[in-house]
Amino acid sequence: MALSIRLSRGGSKKRPYYRIVVADARSPRDGKFIEKIGNYNPLLAKDSDQRVQLDSDRAKHWLSVGAQPTDRVARFLDAAGVRERAAKNNPNKGKPGEKAVERAEERAEKAKAAEEAAAEAAAAPAPEPVAEEAPAVEEAPAAEEATAPAEEAAAPAEGSNEETEAVIAAEVEAATEEPTPEAEQVAEATAEETPPAEA
Repeated sequence: MALSIRLSRGGSKKRPYYRIVVADARSPRDGKFIEKIGNYNPLLAKDSDQRVQLDSDRAKHWLSVGAQPTDRVARFLDAAGVRERAAKNNPNKGKPGEKAVERAEERAEKAKAAEEAAAEAAAAPAPEPVAEEAPAVEEAPAAEEATAPAEEAAAPAEGSNEETEAVIAAEVEAATEEPTPEAEQVAEATAEETPPAEA
């Protein structure tokens, strides 16, 4: 029969209390045990004497018979001076797992792509605004010129009047600071269409 010195949980929900017991290795954790050799109360302070209570003589007896302590009980036995525990060294303990490494690589690739995109955006925007502003400036006078002949064409249909034509001509000149040949032709055309004023 394989013997084990281990913890058996007691207490209530969220209030654990453990017995240090010698039991058959095949029996359940909180099941039948051979002998209780101590207590462990994790709710007490670490420097408290009542946190771990252990019968050293009985522990030595069961170790001599061949009982194997669990890792936690081996720490208690080492602290009590019953049995020295070899220090464990796990160099891979702090290393992340495979999936964590994959996620870190994906994040690094996304960050690198974002930096490259930002660098390209920082280098490229200088020529783009100039190209966007130029058509906007050119379109505005063309739009005003396009509306001006429409107004002039509508005016004779309503009944031409010298005052309205003068106002329209003034608007066309104000819209285009430098008179273009097209504007001059429109102004001349409207002057020819108007009948002479009756005295």
